[in-house]
Amino acid sequence: MHQQPIETIENGQRHIHQLFFDKTRPGPRPGILVFPEAYGLGEHALQRAERLAALGYAALAVDIHGEGREFSDLTQVRPAIVALFGDRPAWRARLRAALDVLLAQPQVDGSRTGAIGFCFGGACCLELARSGAPLNAIVTFHAGLQAPLEADAGQIKAKVLICHGSQDPLLKPEALDAVLAELSRDRVDWQLLSFGGTGHSFTNPDADARGVPGFAYNANADRRSWASMQGLFTEVFG
Repeated sequence: MHQQPIETIENGQRHIHQLFFDKTRPGPRPGILVFPEAYGLGEHALQRAERLAALGYAALAVDIHGEGREFSDLTQVRPAIVALFGDRPAWRARLRAALDVLLAQPQVDGSRTGAIGFCFGGACCLELARSGAPLNAIVTFHAGLQAPLEADAGQIKAKVLICHGSQDPLLKPEALDAVLAELSRDRVDWQLLSFGGTGHSFTNPDADARGVPGFAYNANADRRSWASMQGLFTEVFG
C-alpha cells in the first residue's frame, strides 16, 4: 500500500498528514479522513488508514496537533484538547483544512467523501459535519462527543454511525442524549451501536498498556464496529 506524507502550514504551524492509497487501482476513489485519538497521529490511526486503502479508498490520516506530534499521556495532551474545545471556530478551521488537503488529491473523487475518528477524533468527525462540510458519511468510535451549537441546526449532510462503549467513562449519558436529539431534530440518517461491558478506546490493542481506568481494548467491539463501518460505506459509496 502506498503511503505519502503531505505537509501543510496552517496558522504558522506545520502539519504532516499521511495519505494511503492502492496504486494498482485506477482512477479517483472515495476519500476518507482518519482522525486519531486525542494523543495524536500514531500507529493506531495509520493502520486504520492503511486498512481503508486496502478496501479501495484513499485515506488521509490527519496530523491533528501538528509537527507529527503524538503525546504519551492524557496530562500532556489535555491542554491542546481543551484549547480546541474552547475555540470551536479555530477547531473547525483546522478540520476543514484537513478536508481540503484530501479533496486536493488526484486519487480522490471529491463527490464521495467521509470521515472516521477515534476518541477525540470521533468528536472531530461530528464537528466537521456540523460545520456543513460536504461529507457523505461519518463514523465515530468511542468518541468524546460535544454538545451542539444552535447555529449548527440543519448543517449535517452526512449519514452518521456512532460506535459507543456502554461503560465509556468519558462520554456521559446526557452528552450522548444531546447529540442523538440533535441528529433526530435535523432528520439526519443516524445509527447508534452501543457495546455492552465495553469501555473507552475499545478499538486500540494498546489501550490497556496506558493503565487508564475505563480504557480497554475489546476485540469483539472492535471487529463489529469496523464491520458496521464497512457496511455503511458500501451503502453510501457503492
